[in-house]
Amino acid sequence: MEKNKLLAESIENIKEDRILTLELLNELRKEISSGSTSHGKAGNTAAKYVETLQRSNEQLVKVLALLQKGEKGKYDTSLSEEETNNIFELIQDNG
Repeated sequence: MEKNKLLAESIENIKEDRILTLELLNELRKEISSGSTSHGKAGNTAAKYVETLQRSNEQLVKVLALLQKGEKGKYDTSLSEEETNNIFELIQDNG
């Protein structure tokens, strides 16, 4: 599968997972607020939902880092040490 297609699919999956997790977390908050369940009973479940959201944040940060790394390599105009030395030698030879 093409890299860009996989990347888009991964980001879409992360977004869908976040939406579902937020919905579940909101439902749980409503249950706690209404008194149909106690915070003590639902606390562990709520914590797991929050952990899922944190992991999705980490996934998005990793995807962004990969994209930035790819863009840097694509447009990086800095010179390596070898290239710098070669230019310096050319200047000295022509000077």
